[in-house]
Amino acid sequence: MWLFLLFLAVPLIEIALFIQVGGLIGLGPTLLIVVLTAIAGTALVRSQGAQALQGLRNSFDELRDPTEPLAHGAMILFSGALLLTPGFFTDAVGFALLIPGFRNLVLRELRKRIEVQSMVRTERGWQETRDDVIDGDYTVEDTPPRSGPSGWTQH
Repeated sequence: MWLFLLFLAVPLIEIALFIQVGGLIGLGPTLLIVVLTAIAGTALVRSQGAQALQGLRNSFDELRDPTEPLAHGAMILFSGALLLTPGFFTDAVGFALLIPGFRNLVLRELRKRIEVQSMVRTERGWQETRDDVIDGDYTVEDTPPRSGPSGWTQH
C-alpha cells in the first residue's frame, strides 16, 4: 500500500510544483532549471559514484565489511535516477542523497529497521551463521594415549 501511495503522491507533488514554479518564473526558465539540474546531477553522481567505488575497493583491500560503501553506492545510484527524472521534488531528494551526511542519516535509520542475517552453505544446505560458534577441523588419531605428562604442562 505504501508503494501505491508513493507512486500516486510523487507525480501529484511534481505537477503542483511545476505549476507553482512555472507561474512564478515562466515556462522557459522552468524547463531550463529542470535540464540544468539533470546535467549537474549527472556530473555529481559520476564523481560521487567514483568515490563510492573507491571506498568499496578499499574495504575489500583492507578486508573490512563492505556493507556501508555498498549502501552509499546504491543511494548514489538511486539519486542519479531521481535527478534524471524531471521534477523539482525528485531533484531535491536526489541532491539530498548526494550529501554524505544525509546518506549516513538514511543509512542509520535503515539499520534500525532492517535485520541482516548471514547464511553459509554447508553439506546440509544453507544455514544461518552464529557468532557463538567456532568452526574447526579435527582428525582422529589411532595412537594409544601416552602415559605420563601430556606435554601441555611443565612438570
